[in-house]
Amino acid sequence: MPSRSVTPYSPAVTASPATELRKLTAAFHGQRNGVSGARAIPQGALALDARIALIRHAQASLDLQYYLLGNDKTGKLILRELRDAARRGVRVRLLLDDFYTVKLDPLLLGLAAYPNVEVRLFNPFVTGRDHTATRWLSFAGDFSRLNHRMHNKLFVADGAVAIVGGRNLADEYFLRSAGANFIDLDMLAAGPVVDELETIFDNYWNSEVVYPLHDIVPSSETPEALRAAFDTLASETQAPPPEPPPESDMFGDPPVSAAIAHGKLELIPTRANAVADSPTKALRVDGDHQSEHRPPTVAERMRALFDLAKSDINIITPYFIPGEQGMDHIARLRARGIRITVATNSLADTDEPLVNINYNSFRVEMLRMGVTLYEVSSEQIKRSINLRKVFRQSRGRLHAKLALIDREWALVGSLNFDPRSAYINTELGVRFEGYEVAHRLLDAFQVDNVESVYEVRLKPGTDQIQWVTTDGENLVLNEEPDANALVRLKLLLFSWFVPSDLL
Repeated sequence: MPSRSVTPYSPAVTASPATELRKLTAAFHGQRNGVSGARAIPQGALALDARIALIRHAQASLDLQYYLLGNDKTGKLILRELRDAARRGVRVRLLLDDFYTVKLDPLLLGLAAYPNVEVRLFNPFVTGRDHTATRWLSFAGDFSRLNHRMHNKLFVADGAVAIVGGRNLADEYFLRSAGANFIDLDMLAAGPVVDELETIFDNYWNSEVVYPLHDIVPSSETPEALRAAFDTLASETQAPPPEPPPESDMFGDPPVSAAIAHGKLELIPTRANAVADSPTKALRVDGDHQSEHRPPTVAERMRALFDLAKSDINIITPYFIPGEQGMDHIARLRARGIRITVATNSLADTDEPLVNINYNSFRVEMLRMGVTLYEVSSEQIKRSINLRKVFRQSRGRLHAKLALIDREWALVGSLNFDPRSAYINTELGVRFEGYEVAHRLLDAFQVDNVESVYEVRLKPGTDQIQWVTTDGENLVLNEEPDANALVRLKLLLFSWFVPSDLL
């Protein structure tokens, strides 16, 4: 690793009550009761609209922390909007995990060449940055360090409004990809929880595992040349603006851009608390995750929240590997009579098939315990009149990450329900308390009442798994849906060589 530049501690810009966004959310700031405001944004077009609107209306600061920013029309669009905000005098801080930044260096250097912009990288690659193959060689040569990634997703505008959830900044997270798109979720928040999120951002931004871009990617080009290259790479030709969002979301609320334009941003009152793993979680040696001297991880906080359940737990996650410890936890919850429902991706539609293979090894035992399992299917999506209009010819995959407890509590953020999220990557989440927020999330992800999933069951009197459609026809399948035998065999062989604690 190169020497890290000695930089003074850089905190968030103190939120000003004079900014437009702070005025719109004034009812939730400075309150002694600690109540925040929240809005669920499950639809991709409206989620992108919210980010663009907040960037365009920001007047003081923009802080973005993401695992992935795509070298595609969405990623370039966001970067161009950040450039325009910086030109207006807005301070922009962009923190990216460095795993998916192949060929992004010219864009990042160009953005950082503008006044008011700083770009930093979490746990960066030092050699072989320009190509995926050479990065994998670097990864193999420095595995113990580079295996730890920052999986957080956080967007804060003017210290007044924040967006958290599962979405990265790339086409497939906003239904703009021709190949495969994600079913995902964001939460927009205002009030005291935003202050907590800004503190989390500052902790990462100033962490020893975060490097200024220029420490990792030095450039001999002049700022003028870097800016000119950026303007070409991020032009509207390369990254056209998105189509206008729908006039209202699934709950009847207008897009965030329209709400701001009309000077009325409606949010649901809720108690909310932000939690995040320490950025130095990535520096711990193997086995040290059991240390008594570290703060609890997001995964541990989530498990503690499950222990407070009185009636039911609903888990929605793209990847689900409970592990032996998780299975013991599920058994204790079921012994108390807690109903547990899990919705995840089917083998045919996951973007991480090895994870699905490991999840499969726990299915029979979970079903025996009485856990209800659902699996999302692209083929089922294509049979749904409403959903096929949204996904068109692309594959549909679940990427939302949330847990609902007793229909009163919700945990939303970047946390997958797998060992990698629990022990290796850093994660961020927000706990929301309130009937209305919880029920909106239940309405958005009512998996047992939609046509895009299979319910997974045990064949009566056996340990054989069956998949049953939920579209009213109750079609029963005895083989893994939409996944051929060759794919299953290849994944089984690979699973013998990849430890489940790396997934």
